[in-house]
Amino acid sequence: MPTVNDCRVRQPTAEEKATCRTWPVWSCDVSEFEWEYTQTEKCLLIEGQVTVTDCPETGNAITFGPGDYVIFPNGLKCIWKVEKPVRKHYDFE
Repeated sequence: MPTVNDCRVRQPTAEEKATCRTWPVWSCDVSEFEWEYTQTEKCLLIEGQVTVTDCPETGNAITFGPGDYVIFPNGLKCIWKVEKPVRKHYDFE
């Protein structure tokens, strides 16, 4: 089973940025919730800040913010802690 250590957080290439802008936008206010990925998700954070931890808790966490390109693996069970209101472009494979 994947963990948050299997997520990839990086700066997107210029080509990836252009592609992401064609994807839908999701937004969320400050909150905390459990999430299970049933597909791989790629996203580009437009604004906000999020910390994602494993569920159940393992002590592993990733934090990302504006401009970060994140890939979440299929099968990941995690807790999203939205620390600043989020807007992101997203795509599921």
